[in-house]
Order: sequence, then C-alpha cells, then structure tokens
Amino acid sequence: MNSSALLQYCMAKPGAQQSDQNQWQASQVKVGEVMFAMVWEIEGRPALAVKSSPEQAENLRELHPEIVPCEHLNKAHWNAVYLDGGLPDSQFYTLIDGSYQLVLSGLPEQVRQGLQA
Repeated sequence: MNSSALLQYCMAKPGAQQSDQNQWQASQVKVGEVMFAMVWEIEGRPALAVKSSPEQAENLRELHPEIVPCEHLNKAHWNAVYLDGGLPDSQFYTLIDGSYQLVLSGLPEQVRQGLQA
C-alpha cells in the first residue's frame, strides 16, 4: 500500500477535503471539518492514522504489529498503521471506511444531509 493510493481512496468519500498539517508534515483528510484520516511518516516509515472505537483500536493493536497507538492524537481512538507492514490492502480500505463512518455519524444531521445532496 502507498500514501497516494490511500489519499485517493479517502478523497473519493462524499464531502472529503484534504489539507496539510505542516507541524507533522502530514496530509489530513476531513469530512465536515472533522478529520477521519491522516497520512504522514513516523520515523521515516509511511503511516496512516484512522479513528475507531477504543475497543476496536485496542483489538487491532493486539492482532497486528503494524498497528500502534497514534502518537499525536487521542490514543484511545486513533491508531497509526504502518504502510510497509504485512497488512493486506483490503484492511486499509476497511479501516478508512470505518473511520469515515464513525466521524460522519458524529456530525450534525444538517451537515450529513448536505453531503448526500
């Protein structure tokens, strides 16, 4: 998996907007002004940050060595996933989909409806 493919997949989501986070040299992807994914490097390794429930975040860390708590974000909800690990591409897409849906469900109804128009 590579950063470009992940950003392209994220940007195909309804309402997705990309911005740069200069402090971390990262590309953030947001929906309704709320981030659901971030692509950047951790100590020279490409990584993806995704949000999930605390239970799922912990479970994923236990199952996959390439998934770790996200250093710069709330570690209970955010995982960093190394792109150069053994995770299959389909798992990256599943994690992005889940993160997007989680953030989308927390947006006000009016904002969600505007994304569907």
